[in-house]
Amino acid sequence: MHFPEYLIRKEGKGERLIKIRLMLIMGYLGAVIGAGFASGQEIVQFFVSYGNYGLKGSILATFLFAICGALLLYTAHRCQVANYQGILAYLLGKKSGQYVDFILAIFLFLGISTMLSASGAVFYEHLYLPKSLGIMLAYITVVIMLLTGKKGLILAYNILVPLKLLLLLGITIYVAFVLDDIQLPSYALQLCPSNERYWAVSSLLYVAYNFSLAMVVLSEYQTLSNVRTGIAGAAWGGIVLGSLVILTFLTLRKFLPVVLHYEVPMLFVAGQLSLTAKHVYTIVLWIGILTTAIANAYGFAQRFASFTGISYGPCLILCMTLALPVSMQSFSALVGKVYPLFGVLGIIIMAALFWKSGQDIGRHLYYNIIQLVKKAREV
Repeated sequence: MHFPEYLIRKEGKGERLIKIRLMLIMGYLGAVIGAGFASGQEIVQFFVSYGNYGLKGSILATFLFAICGALLLYTAHRCQVANYQGILAYLLGKKSGQYVDFILAIFLFLGISTMLSASGAVFYEHLYLPKSLGIMLAYITVVIMLLTGKKGLILAYNILVPLKLLLLLGITIYVAFVLDDIQLPSYALQLCPSNERYWAVSSLLYVAYNFSLAMVVLSEYQTLSNVRTGIAGAAWGGIVLGSLVILTFLTLRKFLPVVLHYEVPMLFVAGQLSLTAKHVYTIVLWIGILTTAIANAYGFAQRFASFTGISYGPCLILCMTLALPVSMQSFSALVGKVYPLFGVLGIIIMAALFWKSGQDIGRHLYYNIIQLVKKAREV
């Protein structure tokens, strides 16, 4: 990944460390807070549907995001690799790493379909326009922007993540802590469509599939930080990310069971505040859908072009066109079926990360203890 010169110019040591940590935090947030998160559909599927147990799940997710991010940067520095292919090769072996890389490419393709479907859901549910119009408009926009190169993608990414973060924080904090509790019939408050016993499994799957994508971004930051700064930045990124999960859960829980029936629950919540809030959030969410679709389409098209030998432009159009039939399915159905499957893949990556980094840390601790014992005996 190429970072603009203004991001890495020489500065005071303290100022530079803060900037690097902020970059890691924004990188983590940018990788995970896509349209699925901003829409609220991910939080509904993995947390809100488990009722009060969803709060425990969101707290568990915060811990896992923080520890996994820290261990990833630790591993990247120990192995001196600045890309996720190198991380996968170290964690799973060269051959198995290539298989997982291929499966992740499939996830990128399915991500394109999911984002196109999300665009259709926004148009149909909240703009009262045909779903096919939202899908095709996103299709055309993504193709046009990606044909111009990386500049549009990078610019949109740098501007949109803070904007989405501010708007999401504004709405969730207000609803979770300021807005009065919503009065629902007593039977409605007990509605919980998912088996409560599996709240921890759901939380683990959520972190796993998100972390497999975050790994692609975070590993690129290895060259910008030392071990301590990288670990701290990634850990703080996980804490901030988990805090947003908790806030969004508290927000959506107030609107149970109504939010269970919406494809884009956060737009429903914004509409409860004011019509203006809903319109603003609609625009931001749609832009977020576009940037997520752009990232997935660019990554998959580059891989497809490299694999087939076909030039990038035709590959991009072919990949986007192939994603159209899948995108006609329900957005919530895609989130509920596709994401948990890749959560299983993420669990494999996370398990390997914990095992490998645990072994490495254990060896270093053992060595340091032996050295301390030797020095103690010499004294």
